[in-house]
Amino acid sequence: MEKCIVCEKPQKHGIHLYTSFICTDCEKAMVQTSTQDPTYQFYIKQLKVIKENKIYS
Repeated sequence: MEKCIVCEKPQKHGIHLYTSFICTDCEKAMVQTSTQDPTYQFYIKQLKVIKENKIYS
């Protein structure tokens, strides 16, 4: 199980984008959301985590 960067819940199924995981449910919801929908901005905010540099030591 991995933690989804959108809903922040542990999920079994989803996709990996770079070093991040998005569950299947969130992926479907994002694809179907109109840019006019208020939740669209929430998805954008959550997806910004993907481009953050992560330094593992």
